[in-house]
Amino acid sequence: MKKVFLKDIAKKLNVSKTAVSLVLNNKGDENKISQETQKKIIDYAKKHNYVPNQLARGLSRGKSETIGLIIPNISDSFYSKIAGYVELKAKSLGYTVLFSSSSEDPKKESELIRSMLNRQVEGLIIASTQQNLKEIESLKEDKFPFVLIDRHYPESETNYVIVDNYNGSKTVTEHLLKLGRRKIGFITLKPGLEAIRQRMLGYENALKDFDIEFKKELIKELSPENYEDEIKLAVSELIKFPNSVDSIVFSTHYLTSVGLRELKRFNVKVPQEVAIVSFDELSAFDLVDPPITSVIQPVKDISNIAVEILINEIEGMKENIDNTRILDSKLEIRKSCGTF
Repeated sequence: MKKVFLKDIAKKLNVSKTAVSLVLNNKGDENKISQETQKKIIDYAKKHNYVPNQLARGLSRGKSETIGLIIPNISDSFYSKIAGYVELKAKSLGYTVLFSSSSEDPKKESELIRSMLNRQVEGLIIASTQQNLKEIESLKEDKFPFVLIDRHYPESETNYVIVDNYNGSKTVTEHLLKLGRRKIGFITLKPGLEAIRQRMLGYENALKDFDIEFKKELIKELSPENYEDEIKLAVSELIKFPNSVDSIVFSTHYLTSVGLRELKRFNVKVPQEVAIVSFDELSAFDLVDPPITSVIQPVKDISNIAVEILINEIEGMKENIDNTRILDSKLEIRKSCGTF
């Protein structure tokens, strides 16, 4: 069906565009437009499925009613869920969302921030590369509303919604220790992100609390750009006889996924020979054999709280609002740990 605009309604009914706009914005009575004319305009709009241009309406009031979301990778299941929940929450509050992916490239992220500002978004939600402090500080100086999610800059006072990465990692490592596992490997990314550093620290301190000697050779740090190739060597070193680990903590869901593939390639029995746990999860983790014990992040809460903080800032409702939130994760125990 052909889209109908204000000018089309005005032309068809031989009234002004202003009159049509006033009626469709429920301002017909206060502007003394006759009931007959109002009825004709409303009936015609309904019959032809007129949809108002929200951007134009917003800009006429000095608002775009649009927020921007910048995430590292829309194809990552964690961030795709974030995007979906952000969109739903924003829509419920009368806002639309522009999405962009930075591809973990700080230069691209910086360009996206400027592009979003040029497109008149009223606020930003950013899962940052953590290599753009200058851009973040610039947003602060300009008093532009924004919220950081998943990653933040500890050295900068900003709005943020993150997960307690330290305790999530510590809890899942402690679960292995309570099962009697004592030689626990840790496969992670090189610690460029604060979240990754906190997960490693949680692992290390869990060992310390159980009086288990920390061994650097049990930690395998992979480059974000080449982890799929590097994980082959990491797994092979951790399961090398006779000094094989009895369990492995993977610090991200995608490392778990490729790590499981390598364990299968080496014919390692999970959990009989090596127990497996994952920080964060994929939907398939409860379907594989055995299902994978995982730290589950509150994705919906992260998204909803971030949108609420941002829109409260946009609309000037800052009283009694906690703009920095650290959310708890949940340990989902499945069969990949077994008993020991």
